[in-house]
This record gives sequence, C-alpha cells and structure tokens, in this order.
Amino acid sequence: MTHLYQIEDRAKVPEFGQEVKVAATIIEAPPMLVCAIRSYRTTYDGYKVLTEAWMTDPTKDLIRATKVKKTSDTAKELEKLASSKDKAKEIRILAATQPKLASMEKNTPDLIEIKVGGGSIDQQLEYAKGLLGKTVSASQVFKPGESIDLSGVTKGKGFQGPVKRFGIRIQQNKSRKSIRSVASIAPVSPRTIHPHVARAGQMGSHQRVDFNKRILLLGSDGNKVSPAGGFNRYGPIKSDYVVIKGSVQGTPKRLIRMRKAVRETSYPETAPQVTYIGTEWGKEKTTQ
Repeated sequence: MTHLYQIEDRAKVPEFGQEVKVAATIIEAPPMLVCAIRSYRTTYDGYKVLTEAWMTDPTKDLIRATKVKKTSDTAKELEKLASSKDKAKEIRILAATQPKLASMEKNTPDLIEIKVGGGSIDQQLEYAKGLLGKTVSASQVFKPGESIDLSGVTKGKGFQGPVKRFGIRIQQNKSRKSIRSVASIAPVSPRTIHPHVARAGQMGSHQRVDFNKRILLLGSDGNKVSPAGGFNRYGPIKSDYVVIKGSVQGTPKRLIRMRKAVRETSYPETAPQVTYIGTEWGKEKTTQ
C-alpha cells in the first residue's frame, strides 16, 4: 500500500474540488497470455468440453503448468473448433499469468478460464482466434476511474475463538466456566445448536470478493510508483500496475482476480486527477 493526493471529484461530498489524501493499493499486473480456446456443449450434467485449440510454441513455464504438448497442430485444432461450432453453446479462452515478469520468485503461471461474451458463436470464435497466442494487458480491459471487483483469498489467522472471530462481548469475571465464550449456545428445547451461534473455528484464508474498488491509476513504468529499494516483502514494480483506492484482501504476492463491476457505483466514470503519489517511506507531500 501507499498514499496519494487527488482532487476529490464526487460532487456530493464536502471536499468536492479539494485536494484530499487517499490510501491506495498498488497491484502489479503483467500482461496475460491467451494460450487456448475452448468450446463447451450442454449435456444433462451441465456444460462439458467439446473441443479446444492451444497456441503454437507454448513457453516452458506453460508446458510445466499445463502439461500441454510442446508442438501442437493449432491450425488443425482450429478447424475442428470451426466444424463443431454448431454444437457449441459457449466459447471460453484460457489465459495464463506471467509471474516471471513481476518481482516474484515464482515462474509457474496460474491459469483462468474467461468466457467470451457478446455476439453469436461465430463472432465469439473469430474474436478468440484473434487473441490466441497474444498477450492482453490491464490497460486494454480497464481504464482509470472505473470501478472493478476484486476476488482473492484473505489473510489466514488460524483457529480463533468467538471473541476474535465474531466480536462477541467478553463476559464478567464471575461468569461460570469461561469468559471468552457465548453464555448460552442453545435452548433446552429443541436440543440443537443453531448455525448462527458464534463458535470457535477457522478464521481467514477465505475466498472473498471486494465489490466496487475504484481504479485511480494505470501505468507501465513501475519507477513512478515504487519506493527506493522496492516494497517491503515484495520488491520494485517491474511491469504494468493498477492503483486501487483503499485496501485489498490477502497478503503480498497473492493472486488477485479483477473483473468488471457487477453492481452500480456512485463514483464518477471520468479518470481522477492524481497530483502526488508517495514513493518515499515516512515522508509526506510538502508544498512550497
């Protein structure tokens, strides 16, 4: 995380038009490699893979992650896709991350299936063919000022009691048996514990979606946002980056999936005016 100053552009807040300080998160987003096209058909048991076509000459890291053939006949696989498009109900692409372009020790990519929407199956297939073997950057999908949804795994906190896990009140010191527990977990009848009763258990390491996080900046020069020596426990920004307003779930180096926002938002759609971004630890913006 870092801090920056921007001109407040929300018309209904008291600071409208003024320079305000904002906490922000920088997410490194190397371009994703579109490595395959996959078509699906409908069955009695849901969607099933009909056929797929992989890119020519996949990278070593991709071969290690997917166990795909080193040399696949892409032209023949694309012909098979086109001949079976009448049976296809959905077209998806397989996109792979490129962690070796970021400040990480990891080389093995993560794969994600992305549905191709809009138009007919023919149009979706032609669009996917144009992307096969190419890279897609964050700036081609998102723009500054846009609201997006972030999906990821939260920080793990292990096995915790109900006070830390749910924030229940600590009982008085004369209470029976336990102080950091629920006073009564169930009635006499019916003799069952309801699921809404606070109990000890696993806390953290949960899959969560954070809705309507605003993009403040998009860029490709990491030197503009990286502090001297890089970020703690991460390093410098080497590739494309996305600056998000507020915090993001999870630890550094953990995968975050970004998508278009599915809920309405009150943020303006225009790009915010960022006047300063902090790149030196412990130092604030100074005015002459």
